[in-house]
Amino acid sequence: MGDVVQMHFSTVDYVIFVLLLVASAGIGLYYALSGGRQSTTQEFLLADRSMRCLPVSLSLLATFQSAVAILGAPSEIYTHGTQYWFLGCSYFLGLLIPAHIFIPVFYRLRLSSAYEYLELRFCKSVRICGTATFIFQMVIYMGVVLYAPALALNAVTGFDLWGAVLAMGLVSTLYTALGGLKAVIWTDVFQTIVMFAGQLAVIVVGTHQAGGIAEVWRKAQNGSRISGLDLNPDPLERHTFWTLGVGGVFLMLALYGVNQAQVQRYLSSRSEKEAIMSCYAVFPCQQVVLTLGCLMGLVMYARYGEESPLDKGYVKTNDQMVLYFVMDVLRDLPGLPGLFVACLFSGALSTISSAFNSLATVTMEDLIKPHVPAMTEARATLLSKMLAIGYGLVCLAMAYLASLMGSVLQAALSIFGMVGGPLLGLFCLGMFFPWANSTGALVGLASGLVMAFWIGIGSFVSRMSPPGINATIMPDVGNMTTAVMTTLITTKPRPSGVQALYSLSYMWYSAHNSTTVVVVGLLVSFLTGPWKEKDLNPGTIYPVLGTLLFFLPERYREKLCCVTPLEDKPKGLDLQPYLIAQIKSNGVACTSEEDKIREEEGEQITAQPTCNLAHMVQETAL
Repeated sequence: MGDVVQMHFSTVDYVIFVLLLVASAGIGLYYALSGGRQSTTQEFLLADRSMRCLPVSLSLLATFQSAVAILGAPSEIYTHGTQYWFLGCSYFLGLLIPAHIFIPVFYRLRLSSAYEYLELRFCKSVRICGTATFIFQMVIYMGVVLYAPALALNAVTGFDLWGAVLAMGLVSTLYTALGGLKAVIWTDVFQTIVMFAGQLAVIVVGTHQAGGIAEVWRKAQNGSRISGLDLNPDPLERHTFWTLGVGGVFLMLALYGVNQAQVQRYLSSRSEKEAIMSCYAVFPCQQVVLTLGCLMGLVMYARYGEESPLDKGYVKTNDQMVLYFVMDVLRDLPGLPGLFVACLFSGALSTISSAFNSLATVTMEDLIKPHVPAMTEARATLLSKMLAIGYGLVCLAMAYLASLMGSVLQAALSIFGMVGGPLLGLFCLGMFFPWANSTGALVGLASGLVMAFWIGIGSFVSRMSPPGINATIMPDVGNMTTAVMTTLITTKPRPSGVQALYSLSYMWYSAHNSTTVVVVGLLVSFLTGPWKEKDLNPGTIYPVLGTLLFFLPERYREKLCCVTPLEDKPKGLDLQPYLIAQIKSNGVACTSEEDKIREEEGEQITAQPTCNLAHMVQETAL
């Protein structure tokens, strides 16, 4: 592997790496032994709904800023230029819509799991299908997230592969199982700071070695790595302004709107206002993360130009190239390579600990509690902790499977994107279209998943198969440049039919699959008898259609769609139907927590007993 031999860690680097793991485990232990000592499911899974805006926003950021992304963004910029930066345009709508549509609905329903919503809106089978889809998505994803950075690190630095995987897997399992969501959120905050520090160190040192930021920019411009606004509307183009700025919105909604790992953070906030503020606070942080990734890619280009370590054979894959660059730049500065590796593993730790916690929550709330109504609080909490440990071990098993998969690694990552779209479609169908019924929801979700896997696997297979055309058309021209140009022009016929579907830019997957769910779901609902708004649980519909069609007279809007605004419903009164519905489905006693929250929000508590359990159980029994 040529030069890679020199890339070894010093003792200081190992010390920094170990410190990261010790600090993360320490935060977990602190929250296991302080406060309510994680003795209730409310505290363990939802941090007692007591979190402030800042930690929640940094945790939202860290959850999907995985090690794969830290390694992926710079190599993307190095190879294809700064077009990827336009993804930042999608963050605006991608965070604004969750803040004002999804958070109010979820928060006011006092849910523990996002999939509880699906039962309140549709029926139990839709909830179970949604939960199963999410579990499948996260289990596959977390193994890859754990294994991919360890593999790159091992290839470039000789850092022990399974040592790194086991250390990360066990430490994150430990602090998730001991300290609950509070520990996960606060370790995320710590890990986000480490991530920023690691990336900044590389950019500052790399820029200094390249001769300053102006020199970096000049080299990037000369190498045509600074991309302008590409307004090509072709959905088959990998990255254009439209694929990134519009397709990216759907990707963001799937992550920040309906993914349990994120919804759980919104629900752990003190109040709805804090949850919305945390969503707003993620926006500038996301932009900073994206800009750091872009700068790192440009600094890499300024250092290597067109002669990448990949072409020279020093490394085998793109993500190893970023690590090679880091080790190369920071070679003479002991401690800094360790800081970057800590940054990398912070990305992995924050992602997998969120996965464990959210998986434990959905398994507990959606699959176990509804079938074991008489479970005591202490037993439920113990079981949640056991689930977190169980998922930790599953994650290590998945990392082992990932090591056997080889080239399927990329496919496993795409599964995360493939499954996110249909789930987003399912929630949109329920929240925005009062006519949608349970049959429509189930058929819609199934068709969305089939479509997702068909396109995803089809495009993967067509990429893997050797392109036959390129080999045949090679005109015999003396000037090699002309030959290459002619080949490029003649061998890229626009794909048609199914091939065009396989060539769809991956940024459109989420949009395409969620739209499939909504369209099929509505068609099936109309064929099997649409529901009326008055038949639905109050508060499960967001009147987006009523708002969009504001120019129509009231009576037409009432006929067409939902017009009841969320805000007009008195929260004190409207909790009752949800709590009854939840007792029916979960068999779990509600606490006086609703009253506490309403007091905090400065509302008048109504004389009507909203949470009188005996009264409710009588009602449900009758």
